[in-house]
Amino acid sequence: AAAAPGKKITARLKRTLPVRGPQAPTLSELMRWYCLNTNTHGCRRIVVSRGRLRRLLWILLTLSAVGLILWQCAELLINYYSASVSVTVQFQKLPFPAVTICNINPYKYSAMKEYLSELDKETKKALETFYGFSEGKSKVRRSVDDWNSTGSDFFQQIPLLKVEDFSRTATELHSGQKRKIEGSVFHKDSSIVNSGDSNDIIGFQLCDANNSSECALYTFSSGVNAIQEWYKLHYMNIMAQIPLETKEKLSYSADDLLLTCFFDGLSCDKRHFTRFHHPLHGNCYTFNSGESGTVLSTSTGGSEYGLQVVLYIDEADYNPFLVTSTGAKIIVHDQNEYPFIEDIGTEIETAAATSIGMHFTRSRKLSKPYSDCTETGADIPVENLYNKSYSLQICLHSCFQKAMVDSCGCAQYAQPLPAGAEYCNYKKNPNWMYCYYRLHEKFVKEQLGCQQICKDACSFKEWALTTSIAQWPSTVSEDWMLRVLSWDKGQKLNKKLNKTDLASLMVFYKDLNERFISENPANTLVILLSNFGGQLGLWMSCSVVCVIEIVEVFFIDSLSIVLRRQWQRARKWWSGRRGREQQAGPLGRQGHDNPVCIDEDLPTFTTALRLPLPHDSPLPRTPPPNYSTLRLETAFTEQLPDTLELGQH
Repeated sequence: AAAAPGKKITARLKRTLPVRGPQAPTLSELMRWYCLNTNTHGCRRIVVSRGRLRRLLWILLTLSAVGLILWQCAELLINYYSASVSVTVQFQKLPFPAVTICNINPYKYSAMKEYLSELDKETKKALETFYGFSEGKSKVRRSVDDWNSTGSDFFQQIPLLKVEDFSRTATELHSGQKRKIEGSVFHKDSSIVNSGDSNDIIGFQLCDANNSSECALYTFSSGVNAIQEWYKLHYMNIMAQIPLETKEKLSYSADDLLLTCFFDGLSCDKRHFTRFHHPLHGNCYTFNSGESGTVLSTSTGGSEYGLQVVLYIDEADYNPFLVTSTGAKIIVHDQNEYPFIEDIGTEIETAAATSIGMHFTRSRKLSKPYSDCTETGADIPVENLYNKSYSLQICLHSCFQKAMVDSCGCAQYAQPLPAGAEYCNYKKNPNWMYCYYRLHEKFVKEQLGCQQICKDACSFKEWALTTSIAQWPSTVSEDWMLRVLSWDKGQKLNKKLNKTDLASLMVFYKDLNERFISENPANTLVILLSNFGGQLGLWMSCSVVCVIEIVEVFFIDSLSIVLRRQWQRARKWWSGRRGREQQAGPLGRQGHDNPVCIDEDLPTFTTALRLPLPHDSPLPRTPPPNYSTLRLETAFTEQLPDTLELGQH
C-alpha cells in the first residue's frame, strides 16, 4: 500500500515527460527522436521544417538520395562478386581511302616540244657554255660571241650569273659582262657546299621592273639546281599561257598510265579512277574518289585485298630539264581532302614492286579553350581556294595565293586560281618573279601573317604508311611478263615494253584495327563537383544534402529573416510618424470662435455664460469655447468623503 503512491507519481511523470530515445514508448516517438538527433541531415530537416511544401521537398530529396545510394551500392557489389570475363570480337569493314597517282613527268615531252623549243634551246646552250655539254658533239665550251649571235629574251630578262667571289661581283654568262651585285643575296640551297673554288656558285638575278636598283641575287651551290630552278621559272611562264583544255591533252590519259588494276581481288579499270589536273604534275588519277557517291570499303586486310596497279611510266618521253627522277607519285588521303602531291607525295620506283601498308587513325582535338584549332575553318578569315574540307595546308596555300594576287597583281601558277585573277607571266606581269621571290621570303620567315591566321583542324584522318620495295619483275619472269603486257597494250604503245618503263604498286590495309585518338578534358564539371564533395566530406563531414541544408538556412531562411526585420522596422517607423502627426493636431472635437469675444482680456466663467448661442447649432450639442484655460483636469483619483455627503444632500 505504501508503494502505490510512488507508482502513481511515476506513471504521471511518464505521461507528462515521455521518455526519449530507444526507450520511447511509441514508434513515432522513437522516429522523432532519431530524426532530431541523427547526423543524417535529410531526416532532421523533415522534422524541423515548417510548412507542408518545404517538408514535402525534403522528403523527396531524402528518398531520392536513399535510392541512389542503394543503386550504386548494388552495382558495386555486383561488380565485386562478378567473376565472368567478356571477350568481344568484332569484324568491321573499313572505308578504303582515295589513292591519287601522278606521273612524275607532268606532260609528254614529245607533245610539249613546240611550246618549249626556245627554252630548251637556250638551256642546252647554257649547259654547253658552262660545262661543255653537247649532244653528239665534242664537249667544247662556246664563246661569248656565240651567245650574242643567238641572243634570246630568256637570258636578257633573267640572265644566269657566275659569282666569282663573295665581294658582290658576278659575270653575266649571256654577255660576258661583269656587274656589281646590289641588293640582297639569297642562297637557295639549304647549305652551300663549296670546295674552295668560288667559280662553282651560279645563280640568277631578279630586279624590280619599276625600280632597277631593287634587285636580289639567288645563288646555288650546284649548277644543276641553278639551271633547273631557272628552267622552272620560264616553264611556269609558258604553261600559264596555255589553256587548261590543251594542257589536259598534252598530259597522260588513264589508258596511257594504267596497265592493270585489281581491288579486293576483283578486276578494275579506268572507270574507277577520276581525273583531275594538277598545275605541276599534269593529269593525275584518283582511285575511289567518291565523286559517284559510292566509297569502296574492304573487309579483309592484306596485300591481296587492296589496290594493285601496274603503271606505264614511259621514261623515254620525259622532259630532261624539268624532272631528274623517274617513276610516279602517289598520295593516300580522304575523299574530302585535297591531294597535295608536291608536299607529301610518295615516290614509286620503276622496275620495282612497291608495297604500301596502311594503318588508319582518326583523331579529334578539343577546340577552345583547350586548344587553338578550328572545326570547319569558317572562323578563319582566308578563302578556301581548293573546294575541299579545311586543312592547315589549304589555309596556308590559299593565304599565300591571296597575298600574291594583292601584292603582285597575278596568281602563282602552282596553286588554284582565285576568282577574277589570272596566272602570272612576264608578258603581262614583268615584275611578278621578283615580287614572288620577295613574297615567298616573307612567307618562309613567317612575316606574311599566314602562320598566325591559319589553325590546325580539330578533326582529321590519317593513314600511316609503311613502304617496302622489291625488284620487279624478277629475272626469270621478266621475259614472259613483258611480252604479255606488250601484247595487251601493243595496239596503243606500238613498241616493246622495257621494265624501266613499268612500276608495280600495291596499297592495302595491314589490319582492320581502327585507332581513334581523342582529347578529353582533364577537369570536367563532374570531377570538379567530386573534388568539392571530397574536401567537404573529409573536413566537414558534409554531403549534398548538407549543402542543400546550408543553402536553405544561410541563404533562404537568413534572407527571409533579414527582410522580415526590415519590414517590421519600416512599419514601426511609419506608425510612429503617423502618431506624431496626430499629436501635433487639436485634441477632441474642434471648437469655434465666438464673435462676441472681441476684447483682449481673458474670458471668465461669468462672461462665458453670457455669450449668445450660435444660430445653426442645437443647444445640447454646443461645444465649449476653444480655450485651454477652461480645460478642467481631475486632481484626485478618488472622490473625497465630504463631497459625497454634499452630493447626497
